[in-house]
Amino acid sequence: MIQPATATSEPRRVGIIDDSRTIRALLRATLDADPRLTVVGEAGDPYEAREMIKSVNPDVVTLDVEMPRMNGLVFLEHLMRLRPMPVVMVSSRTRENSEDAIHALSLGAVDCVDAARLQGDPLSRRRLSDALFHAASAKVHVRGGSTPRAEAPASADYRWNGRFVLIGSSTGGVDALERVLSHYPADGPPTVVAQHMPPAFLQSFANRLDSLIVPRVRLAAPEIPLTAGTVLIAPGGDHHVALAADAAQGVVLRPDDGTHLYVPSVDMLFTSAVPQAHRCLAVVLTGMGKDGAEGAKQLHGAGGHCVVQDAATAVVDGKPKAVSDSGACNEVCPLDAIGPAILRVTNAANRRSA
Repeated sequence: MIQPATATSEPRRVGIIDDSRTIRALLRATLDADPRLTVVGEAGDPYEAREMIKSVNPDVVTLDVEMPRMNGLVFLEHLMRLRPMPVVMVSSRTRENSEDAIHALSLGAVDCVDAARLQGDPLSRRRLSDALFHAASAKVHVRGGSTPRAEAPASADYRWNGRFVLIGSSTGGVDALERVLSHYPADGPPTVVAQHMPPAFLQSFANRLDSLIVPRVRLAAPEIPLTAGTVLIAPGGDHHVALAADAAQGVVLRPDDGTHLYVPSVDMLFTSAVPQAHRCLAVVLTGMGKDGAEGAKQLHGAGGHCVVQDAATAVVDGKPKAVSDSGACNEVCPLDAIGPAILRVTNAANRRSA
């Protein structure tokens, strides 16, 4: 729910970068309706954006992917190298540009929003406002264009102990997931990921992960068994993902009934695993909001193991903090320690963790 700005808080200052006057007008109207935000400048291309940023010093900017004179990704790479700041990608052509949008997130953009859904969808406008509000305070971790690849352990050093891994993430999750999953060996633990992201981006995200890590990465579907060496990404859209009654059988897709703010819901994924909690490890990565906190609490209370990302390495510490504050976690780890923690807890060689 959008909270009004308090008397003692200043609205977050937003710069809009988009070559379409229509989209800029839509974004301005959307953001002006939120007292937490104020639009301080607009630019129609990256060269205008450079001058706008120097002039008004916004807290956060929106950025389109395709623009004249300089591609948005090239501008983002320059910006993150020369003047790192929070950036939210807002594209009106997400299906055509989904791979570029995912690339932008790996370059350091905080979030991505599907502009095509804004005009007729109040919920999408609310999510845009929330994304910008939280992004304005985000810790920007510059990736320099590529994700450092951890040396995946040899399969001989890892033998799956039967525990399934469930991961929830949102803002900052692209980089976080790439870094966590890069630790997995080819026969790493079966893993299901609920990442808050427009559905048009999720197939490109799964493809990118599949090219970066050793295990197979696919969009989740009921016919795919959840076996060692498999990572499933929740497809989002109109359905949530949940574990099947026997996790080894894979997942089921549940229609969204409008009660969850985000699709896919991390809470739904976690709570679906409660009947087999002793076989599950829940991981909560960077992200805004509290989706996942209630599910982690139920899963932990039923005997599941829970690991959360620490505040220092999270782009936004909303989700991890909510879980940690509830007492529903076994471990709080910096980002680059989470992959090894997952392998320790799911490795049959470590009897205490099994």
